[in-house]
Amino acid sequence: MTGAEPRWLSDEDQCVWRKIIAVINMLPPELERELQREHGLSLHDYQILVHLSEHPDREARLSDLAEATQQSKSRLSHQMTRMENAGLVTRRNCPTDRRGAFAVLTEEGWRVLKAAAPTHVEGVRRNLMDLMTPEQKKVVGEAFTAVAENLRPTARCPSQKQP
Repeated sequence: MTGAEPRWLSDEDQCVWRKIIAVINMLPPELERELQREHGLSLHDYQILVHLSEHPDREARLSDLAEATQQSKSRLSHQMTRMENAGLVTRRNCPTDRRGAFAVLTEEGWRVLKAAAPTHVEGVRRNLMDLMTPEQKKVVGEAFTAVAENLRPTARCPSQKQP
């Protein structure tokens, strides 16, 4: 594509793109501030706890957890150490793969997740969901599904289980 004229964004596309970037940059920090203030959790901590809570036996392979939370294995390893020190998770070796390991949600992690979930859900509602009509939610959901599946074909919505 070298030398070809770029397909510039129209004014309307540019406006939509800038609003998407604004939401990406502002929403996660806002949700994290609330979780940190009320429960001492980062947004990544919360995502890990939720992901583990949705798995049988509340455990998942670390490699799957890194992919699901979009973190590098190295970053997840550091995160897991902090969360282990807080008593939220433990690690256990995989019996069938000497290099593999599992993250396991502890009872303390489950307790913290149940306490933090209402704070997080209220933040998501107040800062996003309650600002859209049902029709807008449908359009946004369809649009972001297409984008997510293009970027990562294995992207799926989790079950609707609540902590």
